[in-house]
Amino acid sequence: MSATDKDAQKEAGSGSKSPAHETVYQTLRQQILFGDLAPGQPVTIQGLTAALGAGMTPVREAIRRLISDGALMFQGNRRVSVPLLSQGDVEEVIFARKTIECELVRRASQRMTEAEVDALEDIDLALDKAISKGDITGYLVQNYRFHTQLYQHADAPVLSDLADRLWLRFGPSLRVVCGRLGTQSFPDRHKDMIEALRKKDAELAALAMERDVAQGMEQVGHGVAAEN
Repeated sequence: MSATDKDAQKEAGSGSKSPAHETVYQTLRQQILFGDLAPGQPVTIQGLTAALGAGMTPVREAIRRLISDGALMFQGNRRVSVPLLSQGDVEEVIFARKTIECELVRRASQRMTEAEVDALEDIDLALDKAISKGDITGYLVQNYRFHTQLYQHADAPVLSDLADRLWLRFGPSLRVVCGRLGTQSFPDRHKDMIEALRKKDAELAALAMERDVAQGMEQVGHGVAAEN
């Protein structure tokens, strides 16, 4: 299991006592989210079973859930792949992310304590280090941690779940673009968000989130256009 998978399982609270199908699901989910499985890359169910050292039944169950999440698509002949995004898909994801994630940060801004904002800032500092080192996996992991930890404070589980599913849709393409352009091409608006959170200014935090989403997804859109 890669370091990314271990970090992701820790984030998800996975442990050795998790059911086999849940462990496989979380591992595959993180491989998709952080681009270890590239968009359009076909993989066989048998190949996944061997790579994960898991039984066929938990792998099939994990694949079924990930297809339901929109993170995988069935190709027939026991093959699945990460869907390729179209330009239309990117535009829909941008609209959905701005709508959902801006509302999440509005709600979080009214609930977070100074200590919780400090913890968020620590993640952003780790993100900065990954950017400066050109560490693509580190960048992707810390960026995801920043957003998901922020959304946990919104006390809006339905919206948070929708946001998480959206990240599964564009995460693999983000990895491809990072690999092509490097981490320096993805500056963020996290510091603006942190400042707004300290002020408990919901609209300023939402504006920073909107700009952060637009900036990142613009790069993803350029990458998708280049691939098509």
